[in-house]
Amino acid sequence: MRRTDQRRAAVWALYQSDLLGRPLEETFPRDARGFTRTLAQLVRDRQAELDELIEEHATGWSLERIAPLERSILRVGVAELLYPEALPGEQAIPSEGAIDEAVETAKRFCGVEAPAFINGILGAVLRERRPGTTHGSDRTGAP
Repeated sequence: MRRTDQRRAAVWALYQSDLLGRPLEETFPRDARGFTRTLAQLVRDRQAELDELIEEHATGWSLERIAPLERSILRVGVAELLYPEALPGEQAIPSEGAIDEAVETAKRFCGVEAPAFINGILGAVLRERRPGTTHGSDRTGAP
C-alpha cells in the first residue's frame, strides 16, 4: 500500500472516530498498516497541541467551524510537519511533501475551497516553526 493511501487511511480513521465518537482503534480498516496506526495515534496523542496551532492560524475560524474531514486532514498535516521523526519509515516526508499530500487529499475529498484553506494553514505553521522559510514553501505561495 502506498504511503499516500496509508496517510488517507489515518485521516479517515480519525474522521470516523471524531464523527462517531468511537475509539480510534475501532475505526481502522482491517488491513491498516503500521504507518497508518502510528500516524493516527500521534495525532490523537498530540491533538490538543495540533488543534491549538490550527486554530491560531485559521484566522476567523474556530476549530468547531472547520468541517470534520478538513480538521482531520489538517491534524495529520500538522503532525507530519512537527513530528516527522515519530513516524516509521526510512525517510521522513519533507515538509513540502506533507503539505502537498494534505492539499491533494482535500482536492479529492473536500469542497472546492478546502485545498487553499488547508494549504494556507499548513504553510503558516511551517513558516512559524521553521524560521527563514519563505512564502514559496506552501503550494500557492499564499501568505
